[in-house]
Amino acid sequence: MLRYTVKRSSRKTVSIRVKDGEVTVLSPHGVTDEALRGVVEKHRRWIEKRLSEHTAAEPSLTEAELRALYDAAKRVIPARVAHFAPIVGVSYGRVTIRSQKTRWGSCSSTGNLNFNCLLMLAPPEVIDSVVVHELCHRKEMNHSARFYREVRRAYPEYDRHHAWLKQNGEALMSRLRAMEKA
Repeated sequence: MLRYTVKRSSRKTVSIRVKDGEVTVLSPHGVTDEALRGVVEKHRRWIEKRLSEHTAAEPSLTEAELRALYDAAKRVIPARVAHFAPIVGVSYGRVTIRSQKTRWGSCSSTGNLNFNCLLMLAPPEVIDSVVVHELCHRKEMNHSARFYREVRRAYPEYDRHHAWLKQNGEALMSRLRAMEKA
C-alpha cells in the first residue's frame, strides 16, 4: 500500500506529486477519499518509478557495513525464529543469512529458512513479520487466504509491518544493488 498525503484546495483537477520520497495527492475539495485511492492505484507504476529514482540516491553500502549487517543478522534472526516457531507451532531446519537483491526471506520444502541481512536496516517488528511469514510457510507453502490467516493469528500486527516493508524495502534493496555497481 502506497502512503500518500492529500492536500485539498480549490483546484479543478487531481494531481500527484512525488518529491524527496514523499507522495502528495493534490485534490479539489469535492473528490472522495475512495476516488483518490483509485487515482493513486491507477498511477501506481509511475509513482513507484519516481520513488525508486529517489531511493537510488540512497548511499550504497560499504563492504564493512554489509559485513556488520550480516553479523548482526546471524545473532538476531535465528533468535527471533526460535522465539516464533512455537507460537506458529512448527519446526524448522537451518537458518541461513544472505545478502539478496530481491527477497527478504524464503522457506524451502525441507524447512530450511533463508533471510536477507538487509532486514537489519528495518525496525525489529518488520524483522519479526518476515520471520513469522517464513515460518508459516512450514504449514502452507503458498500465499493463500489460509496462509495469511495463520500469519495474522501468529502475528496480529503483520499487515502494518508488512506495509512498512512494501513502502521502504526498495530503498533498502537499492543500497545493495548500488554497492554491486560501484
